Amino acid sequence: MSEYDIEHSHGMHLVHDGPRQAPPVLLIHGSGASGGFWRPMVPALAAHHHLIRVDLPGCGQSPPAPSYDVPAQAGQVAALLDDLGLRHVAVVGHSSGGYVATALAEQRPDLVGSLALISSGPSPDALLRQPFLLRALLAPPLGPLLWSRRSDALIRKGIVATAARPVDLPDDVVADVRGITYRVMRTVLRCNTAYIAERSVPERLAALQVPVLVVFGAADPRWEPSSAHQYDAVPNARVELLPGVGHLPMLEAPETTGDLLLDFTATGGRRPVIPDA
Repeated sequence: MSEYDIEHSHGMHLVHDGPRQAPPVLLIHGSGASGGFWRPMVPALAAHHHLIRVDLPGCGQSPPAPSYDVPAQAGQVAALLDDLGLRHVAVVGHSSGGYVATALAEQRPDLVGSLALISSGPSPDALLRQPFLLRALLAPPLGPLLWSRRSDALIRKGIVATAARPVDLPDDVVADVRGITYRVMRTVLRCNTAYIAERSVPERLAALQVPVLVVFGAADPRWEPSSAHQYDAVPNARVELLPGVGHLPMLEAPETTGDLLLDFTATGGRRPVIPDA
């Protein structure tokens, strides 16, 4: 099967990149995004892996779902991996996509060979005061009105507000974001908060026997960058902070982020052993 094969599975839109016989990597986007956000990293990753980019329910080209609870979304992802016949997948999640990835490992450890979490806030206390534009778009009384009248320019401004470097957003990616309804977005955010309030992500990961890579932008305006070190408590976790990068490393620093992922997957998520001199 060639690059950019598209299919649907369990109510989710999938895009396959790279050779099907290569080691699989599942890419899960964050809230208010789509699988298209990974595109700058695809060529480098697809040279070594079978990539599966998923649009979570209600996002991108996937239809709405009855539930947006994080465990429910993870269950849908597990079902599609079962359909594809894949096991021990390297699962990569951006932002709240990292919560779905973590919940997947909690539910089905047989499916997850390693976890990479990019800009995934560890706990509610790490959340910063959000940029003004995002607060206006996502909260009453202005939110519902502004959301329904968003222009492409306003959508771009909302996404860029979470970055520290310039990012290029293709028209089809903007269209994916436009298709997300206000109700879905608010529900997803509420479910994400409930998931990390119940137990922090580092606590959840500490109970799992899975290698973990954590990548954080050192200039992330959404989550306190120093909170990345909460993941230091997780056995087999490697934490990387990217200087001058905000909440969108795959768009702001795709080469660096891609190199970190390739190094991580090449070793099966294990730290390389350096022999004594």
